Order: sequence, then structure tokens, then C-alpha cells
Amino acid sequence: MYDYIIFDIDGTLLDTEFAVLSSLQKLVFEELNKNLSFDELSFALGIPGEISLNRLGISNVSDCNVKWNKYLMEYFHHVKVFNGIKDTLIKLNEIGISTGIVTSKTREEFIDNFLPFELNDFFNIVVCADDTEKHKPNPDPILKFIELSGADKSKAIYIGDTKYDMDCALGAGIDFALALWGAKSSVGIDAKYILENPKEILKLIKA
Repeated sequence: MYDYIIFDIDGTLLDTEFAVLSSLQKLVFEELNKNLSFDELSFALGIPGEISLNRLGISNVSDCNVKWNKYLMEYFHHVKVFNGIKDTLIKLNEIGISTGIVTSKTREEFIDNFLPFELNDFFNIVVCADDTEKHKPNPDPILKFIELSGADKSKAIYIGDTKYDMDCALGAGIDFALALWGAKSSVGIDAKYILENPKEILKLIKA
């Protein structure tokens, strides 16, 4: 049984893919004069924005990350909580399971892009990108979470939707569950559990 369930945000708690990639698409066209498809930009899902921009060859990364977040707000009406997430969090809270977040969002992005959905009260500890020097897929964010929470690694599990999330969890020595509702495919993912919908998270507390 798991005592601590740790969540990613994008693609796990929130359906942000269209907004994130549309805003990045707009930025790339403006900065590099390139029309890149969602498939070509999908590598950016699950890692900090500045790392994504570096990989794209954008030079003024800091300024462009601010601009990307500004453009994101133009598509923010497309962002929603995945069906079943809130009910599942309520149930986990009721039965006394501790829940937390490890995200590639910065603290400012977390405040701007996550708090509006009024889920924050369900989470005891939140580790953001600026809380560690290294980021997913490096294990440091989850190791930081373990340090802050005092959680037993053998009783903690990370739920995410990307290979970055998997590598972070396994590198930190904890189990990983794939959120198939956000990932859409399990190809190339070595997850202990593949969850088809958020309600299946409740099965983990009996695992």
C-alpha cells in the first residue's frame, strides 16, 4: 500500500497540451520563423520551459520564457482539470492518503497556471522547478520531495504522463504509474502501473 501519492501537473492533473503547444508554436514562429507541428514540439511537454527553449535554439531564453507564458494565457481557456481527478483527490484525502506534487513548472508558473483550478488544498508539499538545481528527468525533484516529506520510498509512488516523469521516479528509487489519460500511449514507458483513468489511482492504495 502506498502512503504517499505524488503527482505531476501537466498531462496528469491538468489537460494543458493544446495550450502549451499552441503557445510554443506561436513563439517559435515569431522567434525562429519556423512552423513546427505539435509532434515536433511535444518533447517540451514535461520539462522546464527554459530547457525546451534552449533545445529549440532560442537564444534569449529568459525573455522568451516570459513571452511563452504570456502567450499561454491566450489559450488558457483550453486548460481543464481531467475528468475524475478532483473526485479522486477528495477520496484520497478522506481516507488519509498524503498527496503531493513534483512539477517542472516554476513557482510563479504554478501560482499563475495551477492555483486558479482550486486543487492546491489537496496537496501537502509541492516541489517546483526552482526548488532544485537539476530537473526532470534527473531524480533530484523527487528526492527533494522525499527529503521534505520524510516519506518512505517504498511507500511512495509518482504519477505522470511522460518518459521524463518515469526516469525521474525510477532514478529516485520510487515506483511510477503512467497517467494514460494524458500520455495517450504507453510505448517506451516502463511503468509499474498503467492507469487508464484517474479513478484507478484509488487501486494503488491497496497495492
